[in-house]
Amino acid sequence: MLPIDALNAAHNGNRPARIDSIGLSPLLRLLVLAPHPDDFDAIAITLQYLQTQGNEIHLAVLSSGSKGVQDSYADPPTWEQKARLREQEQVDSCSFFGLSPARLSFQRLREAEDGELAHHADNQLRIRRLISDTSPDVLLLPYGDDSNAGHRRAYDMARTAVQELGAPLLALYNKDAKTLSFRPDLYVGFDESQADWKRALLRFHDTQQARNLDTRGHGFDERILNFNRKLARELDLEAAYAEAFQIELFVANRA
Repeated sequence: MLPIDALNAAHNGNRPARIDSIGLSPLLRLLVLAPHPDDFDAIAITLQYLQTQGNEIHLAVLSSGSKGVQDSYADPPTWEQKARLREQEQVDSCSFFGLSPARLSFQRLREAEDGELAHHADNQLRIRRLISDTSPDVLLLPYGDDSNAGHRRAYDMARTAVQELGAPLLALYNKDAKTLSFRPDLYVGFDESQADWKRALLRFHDTQQARNLDTRGHGFDERILNFNRKLARELDLEAAYAEAFQIELFVANRA
């Protein structure tokens, strides 16, 4: 059962609230909709907390993420080979995390000319079917006001699917380094030892580590953790790092 009163309080003014203060039941089923391989890892501390509480977590990776792989990293540098590399990285990171392979799926939805997830009727249908088949109580994905087109399109199609299905559901939209406007309703703070664990998890994404080192001068792991550090300062937390979420509560349609 969703903690309606606590969620409304977090939504209407008592924010940001610690995620452990809103009474999420360990019986709630979670579905992570990841526009790319590695979006799961960006909120890994929160997911680790929820899994430790007993929540059942499912992960659906929506697109291949091939756009993010440098040609020099793939042999041959084809879309298919790049997709295999990124998917294997996600498999390895989920194994390290402790997610059952049976709860991980790669959807390989249609991609647009820009290499990101396409806003397409077929994709919309498959996302709706995925949510319907999984029947989650909680949906996690990046917030839609984002400079990344894949994040925006996943957010738009997921919200449309949830509204069409009409079941009660809690959406947790995470802030990431490319998020624009955002309302921090919930957060999870974490310390240096947890940051070390998250760093090790992020390092499984070798293609992203290499690309960030080449293009930004620092690794993918440090990019994410630097953002988590900045977010903790913005929220004025005692914790050194944080992951944060905007919430949306979908109530059941009344026939």
